[in-house]
Amino acid sequence: MLSAAGPANQSSERLTATVESHVGGPAERPWLVALVLSVVLPAHNEQDYLEAAVVDLVKGLRSRERPFEVIVCENGSTDATAALADDLSTRFPEVRALTADEPDYGRALRAGFLAATGEMVANFDVDYIDLAFLDAAWDLVTAEGGPAAVVASKRGADADDTRAIGRRLVTAAFSLVLRRGFGLQVSDTHGMKVLRRAVLAPIVTQCRFGGDLFDTELILRTERAGLRVAELGVTVRDTRPPRTPITKRIPRSLAGLAKLRLVLWRERLGR
Repeated sequence: MLSAAGPANQSSERLTATVESHVGGPAERPWLVALVLSVVLPAHNEQDYLEAAVVDLVKGLRSRERPFEVIVCENGSTDATAALADDLSTRFPEVRALTADEPDYGRALRAGFLAATGEMVANFDVDYIDLAFLDAAWDLVTAEGGPAAVVASKRGADADDTRAIGRRLVTAAFSLVLRRGFGLQVSDTHGMKVLRRAVLAPIVTQCRFGGDLFDTELILRTERAGLRVAELGVTVRDTRPPRTPITKRIPRSLAGLAKLRLVLWRERLGR
């Protein structure tokens, strides 16, 4: 994950503003007329993974024969990720590249959602793309009376979490805090999701936190708005070492949750 979460600043606005100047409007992208799916891929220093991920993703989505776009949200990379994202956007008509100066996973997700034009928005990490989850979540959200969001759960009934014990314990503790301290109904907030864009756009706009708190704030706000959130258990495996040591992530996450709780409490009181 990226840097400590905090209220959104101008970086996400710059990233969002890049869309029209970089890729043009709908007239320059005629395939967006009947677009039904947008896939958002945050990318920070992903030069070793990005190309293979996008190529496989585009191939898999094309085989499903639904109009789609892939939005690569490069943020603050110091390697060749930004140039690679631009190159992929020229090679594949379905791919768009956004960029931001500062590394921030959550703000990249937020900007990608706000730039999306599909009826549904899915998000994946570059090193974890699961089209089987997308298919199952798609069936749920597109069903009559379906949920506003479907999250991939590492702790659901059908989940298979094979990560190191330390990471699993952190996930379990984080989930417990959210359930007891915030009233969260689902068992997970981080990772893959499929979202109804029109329904959730106002909520995404309300979200104030970036980093690894954006996912949590979005799902909490969705539930508190009275919208249904469903979850699907997924298989989780480590494909590379964690970018942030547990010793740093735990205090950062706790401090972020304290700030989020304060913000939500003040909003409830109308302050």
